[in-house]
Amino acid sequence: MILIAQLSVIKEEGIIISITGYLIVFFALLLLYYSFKMASKFLQYNIKKKLTRLGKMPHIKENQSFEIPGQVMAAIAMTIYLSQELHDDESNILTIKKASRAYSPWSSKIYGLQEFKR
Repeated sequence: MILIAQLSVIKEEGIIISITGYLIVFFALLLLYYSFKMASKFLQYNIKKKLTRLGKMPHIKENQSFEIPGQVMAAIAMTIYLSQELHDDESNILTIKKASRAYSPWSSKIYGLQEFKR
């Protein structure tokens, strides 16, 4: 009887901890979503403000968006991808030629050895 009571307490605490963990993760994801959404709006506002201040776009409407359409982004991504494949395939064979060098005592290990006199 005591064992069953302890298991029910553990079950209840486990369920509470699980629900709490799920809620924390859910609210953290919501917070991240809204912060990224607001960051993009803030950046667009700063771009509009900077362009109007410089006089480059005096005819900007309040609701005008500077977002790039999805088709344009897809075309740019496909162009970059295809430009990477245009290079020739190389054989990937390394040719190693031994260079003959004159003897140099600077790299000789025999001069690093010391003789101990008895």
